[in-house]
Amino acid sequence: MTTVLDSLNSALHSAMESDPRLYVLGEDLLDPYGGAFKVTRGLSTRFPERVLTTPISEAAILGAATGMALRGLRPVAEIMFGDFVTLIADQVVNHAAKFRWMYNDQVRVPLVVRAPMGGRRGYGPTHSQSLEKMFLGVPGLKVIAPSALGDPGALLLAAIADEDPVLFVEHKLLYTRPLLQAGQGDLADFALESGGDPFPYFVLRPPAPPRLTVATYGYNFELARAAALELMMEHEIFCDLLVFSQLSPFDLTPLFASLTQTRRLLTVEEGTLTLGWGAEVAARAVETVSGLQVRRVAARDLPIANSRPLEDAILPQVADIVAAARSF
Repeated sequence: MTTVLDSLNSALHSAMESDPRLYVLGEDLLDPYGGAFKVTRGLSTRFPERVLTTPISEAAILGAATGMALRGLRPVAEIMFGDFVTLIADQVVNHAAKFRWMYNDQVRVPLVVRAPMGGRRGYGPTHSQSLEKMFLGVPGLKVIAPSALGDPGALLLAAIADEDPVLFVEHKLLYTRPLLQAGQGDLADFALESGGDPFPYFVLRPPAPPRLTVATYGYNFELARAAALELMMEHEIFCDLLVFSQLSPFDLTPLFASLTQTRRLLTVEEGTLTLGWGAEVAARAVETVSGLQVRRVAARDLPIANSRPLEDAILPQVADIVAAARSF
């Protein structure tokens, strides 16, 4: 059984073996620890000169990585917890993402920032957030989020091959999830379509005409999938389920195609509700598809609690998705 963690780790090994320009840097990456979530395990043993353990300064990590990229290297910087992307905002937003334009396309910044995001592990308000929405819409920056669908490792390799900076959002609960295949397990009743190379989207089609379109990304697919099955089995509500890998820049063409049939959109994300990914997706959908009804499921606009019952109450759950779908 190949997990998301296995896929990402294998991709990093393959990339470092094939490209001597690739460096990995971040906090506590060296073996035997191999990083806080073990995505970099084994790399420092195989490539000791190109795995750089750093001081606890995320701004310094991104400043160094940006300089390395400008000089022809291909750095992959790990931020130990995605909450700390606030500390790299200046280096990413005002430097790495802008240099190509500031210097008249004479330089490129092929930089990947890996950021383990998300809650549901009891880590509390400063280690459980999904802050990717803060970087959506930044000119010159791509925001990518793998899920257990497809091949997360191939997605990471595509990010490494990109000539512009990429924020690569990895939900912490995904690491132990096995990769999913169409026609297997609880996906057996759905047909799988995909497109959007090199950062693909996936469309799960139900066995009957859909009444609702659900749009999501990353780990949220796990919740949306469970909700879609419950809606189908218990309430005879059939859903198109769209899972995006590229969060920004937006390309919502497959979503619009589904909405022309259903005219009902439900977005699902773990970030807070206000001004989130779902809000922008909904706005663009309403501008494109006439007669649209929209619902959004997201975290409450609160800090995430340490207590598991409180954390569950703040973060979106399967029951919330089912209730929102039935409210149309």
